Amino acid sequence: MKAWRINKLGEPREVLVIEEVPDPVPGAGQLLVQVLAAPANFPDVLLCRGEYQVKPTLPFTPGVELCGRVVAVGDGVTRFAVGDRVIGTPTLPIGGFAELSVLDEENAFAAPTSLDDAEASALTIGYQTSWFALHRRTQLQPGETLLVHAAAGGVGSTAVQLGKAAGAKVIGVVGGRDKAEYCRQLGADLVIDRRSEDFVPLVKEFTDGRGADVVYDPVGGESYMKSTKCIAFEGRILIIGFAGGTIQTPGLNHALIKNYSIIGLHWGLYKQYNQQAMHECHAELTRLADSGAIKPMISERLPFADVADGIGRLGEGKTVGRIVFQF
Repeated sequence: MKAWRINKLGEPREVLVIEEVPDPVPGAGQLLVQVLAAPANFPDVLLCRGEYQVKPTLPFTPGVELCGRVVAVGDGVTRFAVGDRVIGTPTLPIGGFAELSVLDEENAFAAPTSLDDAEASALTIGYQTSWFALHRRTQLQPGETLLVHAAAGGVGSTAVQLGKAAGAKVIGVVGGRDKAEYCRQLGADLVIDRRSEDFVPLVKEFTDGRGADVVYDPVGGESYMKSTKCIAFEGRILIIGFAGGTIQTPGLNHALIKNYSIIGLHWGLYKQYNQQAMHECHAELTRLADSGAIKPMISERLPFADVADGIGRLGEGKTVGRIVFQF
């Protein structure tokens, strides 16, 4: 099969190469799938650089989620059969940027029939991250105000849609006109371009001085620090990641004085500690997708040959919305 491989670490454009490699074979409890679509995710950029928390042995194929058709199953598989269309997170070092990939059965989910291959491929990591953040790590309530940073990005865009589906008023913070327009299409009630506007006074104005009840922050650094200036009484700041490159040191005295919570989320830990919760989450996401309440907005559908360029542009901050590679 053909697969994009990393033989040395570095920037995606420089280290991603197409190679012919042997077809993988599913082990016990695994699915072999023909990859139909695989989205670009920021962890793919970090994998190329060797900066992700998971560090596969070189060489390896990145691509951390996919939609595929089952072509073979290993011993002990009971939930899926050959021909099923599935989504989920493949088992590295054989990621999704290949013609064939392998998933552990426990990390695979039935692809919603209401979504096409590209849309379904983007339903796992981003949407599950935001669902766990908004409905398990905290409980977003109808009528509350949700402030989402990087609201046109891979996880931020899912938080906007899930926030609206939960009945919240959503403020999206983005960087640039194109991303602002994309965020409006997602359904945000207020969109703020951080390149030309300071979100702190605008959040206060939008909430009549109360501030945001929930802050969804995959950026960190300055975004986090400024969020503490417009967080509501009994507000919650969700720490999703540090895409901005700076890991802030929170002022716990400030959290005490203003009476807000700082909540961390590591979605991947649910694979280890609570697989059942992930399947319950997928069932709810499927229900929301089937009802039309959420739908991954794919801004670019690219061919398999464009993986290196697409991941490169994602790493450079030059993409808007979700880009998906179709096979």
